[in-house]
Order: sequence, then structure tokens, then C-alpha cells
Amino acid sequence: MKYNWQLPDWGNFKYDDSVIDSLCVDFAFEAGEIKGLIESLPTQIQQETILQFMISEAVKTSEIEGEFFSRQDIMSSIKKNLGIADAFDQVKDKNAQGIGKLMVTVRNSYSKKLDEPLIKEWHNILMEHSKGVNPGKYRIGEEPMQIVSGAYGREVIHFEAPPSNFVPIEMEKFIKWYYNFEVKANDVKKALIKTSISHLYFESIHPFEDGNGRIGRTLAEKCLSESLNRPILMSISSTIEENKKQYYQSLKLAQRTNEITDWIFYFSSVILESQINAKQIVLLTLHKSKFMDRFKNEMNDRQTKAVLKMFGSNGSSFQGGMTAIKYVSITRTSRATATRDLQDLTEKKILKPKGEGRNRSYDLNLQDGEVI
Repeated sequence: MKYNWQLPDWGNFKYDDSVIDSLCVDFAFEAGEIKGLIESLPTQIQQETILQFMISEAVKTSEIEGEFFSRQDIMSSIKKNLGIADAFDQVKDKNAQGIGKLMVTVRNSYSKKLDEPLIKEWHNILMEHSKGVNPGKYRIGEEPMQIVSGAYGREVIHFEAPPSNFVPIEMEKFIKWYYNFEVKANDVKKALIKTSISHLYFESIHPFEDGNGRIGRTLAEKCLSESLNRPILMSISSTIEENKKQYYQSLKLAQRTNEITDWIFYFSSVILESQINAKQIVLLTLHKSKFMDRFKNEMNDRQTKAVLKMFGSNGSSFQGGMTAIKYVSITRTSRATATRDLQDLTEKKILKPKGEGRNRSYDLNLQDGEVI
């Protein structure tokens, strides 16, 4: 069995671009919708929304690789690199500092020319505090770079990348391919295809000892943003992380051939799903902003904290709605105070009750068109 880079047509990818025709229409529609939604948000809310997407991408791209950082550390790192940190924004985990800084660097320089020094700079930022890795340096040595799973002695090799001494020339070819693949303004199809191939091409070279997945997904974000001539607002890694098995299986199959129609359809679908998910999050942000503006003068600090918690969780932690027990846990108040606060929120039509007695819970009293 040969891998894609061992085949005579390596780098000359073949595909049927008609498989993403309808997907391109959907993506263009969703991208236009989210652009309009973002522009309708107040400047401060826009900035907060962008911050939350960068945090999500940083957290999820790390989780895909089995690294779990606190959301607070990631947020502190990103805010620090955006220049909006305060005295409380201390980063405890140095590795979290790296991925946070990378998110800001890539977003702020999405239109910067892609070259090898830039990719090495990303790796240096990401791996600056990692032990056993040479930050910003391509891998060296004769040991094969393999993607392996399974217990010791029963390993399954999913992919073997080109030998280390091939990496410099392969990366040079990759950069040349990247700039020969031109995407004209508003050409959504070309943008999706270039982004899909960029990720596959880079992951197949696997130029670094560690961090290739995170750099590869960063590259996809940069490529799509550059192609569309604006920073994208989505978290591709969040979509991938929801079904990592499908991602790795699709990548594995694509690395055995240079006919990559299936890969382009898969990765373009990931991008579309990421855009749809992003729109829902922006809609939630918009509704939360309007809801809080409507009721901000009618709630005390405890009530405000609880209501924001209901919005902030996107409903995931409130299956069955807010309850007195949850309210006590969130606000650190007594059961009696919780009951009074919830009754007050009900009378003000901020929450709406359902059920009776011990089964009583509360939902946000959203107006028509508002979602959570």
C-alpha cells in the first residue's frame, strides 16, 4: 500500500468540483446572513462575540489532540494578546498561552502572505513552552513519522508521512502550490476547494514533530479567510471535535489517493456546518443582548447572574429549565431567597414557570423569533 506522497501524481490533485455545487450556495447564504447579524450587533458585543469564537477554536483544536486547557486560561491569553486584559487575567498554563496567542496572530494577519517562515512562526508560538519539541523547526532524524493507534505491540499504522529529509522540499512545493491556486473575489467554490486541499496537503507532509493538527487547522482558517477577504467567524475545530472519528477516517482515506473528491465534499461540509453553528451562536448573542437590555433594570445581581447563565450555556446545562436548586448553586444564596427571586422574575415576565411543586422549573420568557 502506498500513501499519497508516494504516488507519481502527488501534488496533482484530481476531483469533481460539482459535488459541492449546492453546498456552495448554502455556504454563501449562511456567510451573508452571519455577516449581517454581526454588523447589527453593538461594537462591544461584536468584540465579545469574536473573542468567544477564538476561545472555542483554541479549546477545541487542543481537545482534538488530547490537550485540555481551562477556558479561563485560554480567554486570558487571547485577551492579553488583544491588549484588553486586566489584572485578573493571569494565564496559569503556559501551553494555553501559546494556543491563545496563535488564535490572535492568525486572525490579525489573515491576509499576510503565506510562506514557510510564517508557518514556522505559528509553530514557535504554539510550542514555545512545550518540552521535547523544537519550536519553529521542521522535524529531523531518521525515525519515521507515523500516525498510530492501538496498544503497544498491536499498533495500527494509519499513515506514514514523508521522511524528515523530504520535508523542506515538500514544504517548498506546498507553498508554490498554494500561490498557484488563485481564488478570485466571491468565488466560494474555489475558496472551499483550496481550503480543503490546503489542510490535507499540509497534514500529509506533517512537517513538525508535534502540533501538526493544530497548525493544519489554523492553516485552514487562514486560507478560508484569505480567500474570502475577511476573517471568518466560526470554529472549524468545534465541528470536527463533535465527530473526530469521521474526521480521521476521511483524512486516512484521502491520504491513500490523489483523487480527493470525497475529501473535498467532507471538509467543505465541515466548513458549512461550522458556519451554520456560528450563525446560531451569533443569533443567541443578539437575542441575549436584546433580552438583557429589556430587563436589565428589573433584576438584582443574583437574578442577572442566573439569567446570563441560562443564556451562556446555550441551554445545555438547563435541560428541564432553571430550578430553585440550580439557582441556589449558581448564586450561592439560600433556598428561601432563591424561591423569592424566581417568583419575582416570573411576575416580571422574565421567566415563565412550568410544572408544579417539586417539579416546578422556569424557562426564559423569550419573544417570538428569539431562540436559545
